[in-house]
Amino acid sequence: MDALDLSYRVAVSLVGAVARACSRGLPGGWRLRLEAEAPDLPAGRWIWLHAVSVGELLLADGLVARLREAGHRVHLSTGTPAGLELLAKRLPGWDAGTGCVSGGAFPLDDPAGLEPFLRSAPGAFIALETELWPGLLQELEVRGIPRLVVNGRLTAKSLQRGGPWLRRAASRLSLVAARDEASLEAFHQLGAPNVQLGGNLKADLPPPRPLHAGWAALREAWSAFPVVVAGNTVAGEEDLVLEAWRTARARIPGLRLILAPRQPRRFDGVAELLAGRGLSFRRASGGWPQAPAWSPIDVLLLDTLGELAAAYGEGTVALVAGGWAAEGGHNPLEAARLGVPVLLGPGFANFDDLVPPLREAGLLRVVAPAELGAVLGEALAAAPRRSRGPVPLPEALGGTLERTLALLTPHLPIPGSPALVS
Repeated sequence: MDALDLSYRVAVSLVGAVARACSRGLPGGWRLRLEAEAPDLPAGRWIWLHAVSVGELLLADGLVARLREAGHRVHLSTGTPAGLELLAKRLPGWDAGTGCVSGGAFPLDDPAGLEPFLRSAPGAFIALETELWPGLLQELEVRGIPRLVVNGRLTAKSLQRGGPWLRRAASRLSLVAARDEASLEAFHQLGAPNVQLGGNLKADLPPPRPLHAGWAALREAWSAFPVVVAGNTVAGEEDLVLEAWRTARARIPGLRLILAPRQPRRFDGVAELLAGRGLSFRRASGGWPQAPAWSPIDVLLLDTLGELAAAYGEGTVALVAGGWAAEGGHNPLEAARLGVPVLLGPGFANFDDLVPPLREAGLLRVVAPAELGAVLGEALAAAPRRSRGPVPLPEALGGTLERTLALLTPHLPIPGSPALVS
């Protein structure tokens, strides 16, 4: 262990000791990581798959299924309360009654937090997108355990912020399957020794799970009206969406709205905004009454996790937010693949590999904030009241999961056999 590794270990050990001493006063995210429990699995015969929060867990859908079908035992970890809530909901489906898929919180990256997870160490560690934990990667390297990143995403801004600890962590990666050419080059610059182009797993996710039976009543009550589904709104975008919806509603009476804020911590604030505007709305978390109770409702506040991808299919037009009041944007494929016309903000930097082919195929339109109300009205007038069903995606977006699995497979333990762990 050289001075750089030692400095990190000292720093995280101090942070961990302080956190454990005052755990009662810490935020929920810290407490769940302090309480993280290791899976009870044989050493070398399981795969540790880490998804930092909700978005990465949704991204894991196809990958988990394929690993399970190949006979691997998989333990998923996540690092936020929202991620843990979604993980609990998704685990039964991911496991499919096989007993091969488990899940829980990700530990602190200090020796005390990692020790239970390394006592019976995995046969491989896979991180989704950009989760580089120096302490964990060092311990895995010492034991000869493959250290893999899939859908690896690294922006120029993140690269500039990458200090010596992050660069050391990147140098210990066995493989990065980068999601795009820009990320591939950025990981190379960060010092990752083996970076390959895998593609964006968001382009190859399985169809969303069907919505629960309660949606049938809403579907019945709103069947005569067009519906706008505004998904993944961030701070500042609800006002814009509501104004655009009002503008379009003046042209299309009876227009309904499904509004899904991005972050659970903002659900209550958005509910207060809707109430303050005098809108007739219900919260998805508040129960699902019969159709007559939905008839006077204009807005459904979708304040639940994991339902948005399927809810886009209930719409006439989708507003995929995150690019009107921010620079990153959110995944337009969720709505586009269901055959719902998509309007997107100009700040789609996080999806600049997906937007051009979808745009060329006529599946989405990039709209400036000032034009949203007028363009929404035009799109609603031209679209069928409900989606006709899934549509083919551009050929350039296919095959990502197969490419990623082909890159991963040489590094994974043989299903049912112990890995060679030193």
